Amino acid sequence: MSNLPPNDPRQYDALVEHWWRPGGAFELLHWIAEARARLIPPASRPDATLVDIGCGGGLLAPYLRGKGYRHVGVDLVGSALRQAGAHGVHPMYGDAAALPVTDAAADVVSAGELLEHVTDLSAAVGEACRVLRPGGLLVLDTLNATMASRLIAVELGERLPMVPRGIHDPALFIRPRRLIAECARHGVQLAVRGIRPTGSALGQWLLRAALGRSATDRALWRVPRRIIPTWSTAVLYQGRGIKAS
Repeated sequence: MSNLPPNDPRQYDALVEHWWRPGGAFELLHWIAEARARLIPPASRPDATLVDIGCGGGLLAPYLRGKGYRHVGVDLVGSALRQAGAHGVHPMYGDAAALPVTDAAADVVSAGELLEHVTDLSAAVGEACRVLRPGGLLVLDTLNATMASRLIAVELGERLPMVPRGIHDPALFIRPRRLIAECARHGVQLAVRGIRPTGSALGQWLLRAALGRSATDRALWRVPRRIIPTWSTAVLYQGRGIKAS
């Protein structure tokens, strides 16, 4: 992967075995997916659809079980889509900036840990809002365009042994006010809040990495509330909004 430019989607092919590996490269994404799912209520109708843009290996799927949605996952990485399909997601190959989904098809659109990777934010937000039905829910999480975010997510985070280098391009990080404005252009009034890992969950993850614990050790996955709200949006933040009717 060292020969690939930052933020290159081909990196995920090399990381395909990590999507569901406890304590692996995507451990933190499991935690964030769990927190994102807490923003999603049970389906309000029998045929409700959730479109998961940038679904990766389908990490949102376990936290949607029992909520009544048909979970459609869209991604550019075929190896990730195969993992998502194995976990109950209906996989669909596609670009966030040109979704292969009809207008107003989704009751919920999820864009988790995606928008800091897209090169055309306006197009990606426009597509997310286009496929959302009036009254539908948009949920997302992403990284802020701050020095603190770059320091924690890139300069420090990508030096951890379980995190790949070059997975982010900090030039694509997004300030909340820009994201709020982009959503408003398409009739979605987005509210944002900061989120962060709990000290206990983060400490256990780092300790296991330092000790070289087995990838089959699932103790971390039993820690409740691994991601919690915080007053600051300086690094990681969630967004939630309803599309106008």
